[in-house]
Amino acid sequence: MTNPRFLPVQNVTPSPEDSPANEISQTIDDIVPDPVKMADLRPLVLDALSTVFDPEIPVNIREMGLIYDVLVDKDARVGIRMTLTAPACPAAQSLPVEVRDKARAIPGVSDAKVEIVWEPPWTKDMMSEAAKLQLGLW
Repeated sequence: MTNPRFLPVQNVTPSPEDSPANEISQTIDDIVPDPVKMADLRPLVLDALSTVFDPEIPVNIREMGLIYDVLVDKDARVGIRMTLTAPACPAAQSLPVEVRDKARAIPGVSDAKVEIVWEPPWTKDMMSEAAKLQLGLW
């Protein structure tokens, strides 16, 4: 007989389809890169994204390897394709919003949106060498 004070533990890992980040994700397929705008604004966006940190990890999301792509079209709309360390990441709803807002705050950017993707899945191999050193993974 099972002790009623103890419930069986269910170890359920949410699938990417169940991640709360999907509610915030917007496709960036409509953003066609413009070479001039990319040259002007992409470096500024990448710099801004270097100021965004996962609250549980003392490394910025660029160094973590969470940013897969940054596109800028002729209308200065920015599209950021990113992932998270896991579908159930506690920051799944806050990080994409912070990323979008950082990009929108850049002078010259007319709008920004973030697409959360799960392929390829994030691994520690995507981290920069500096991030691995900082986290003691070397």
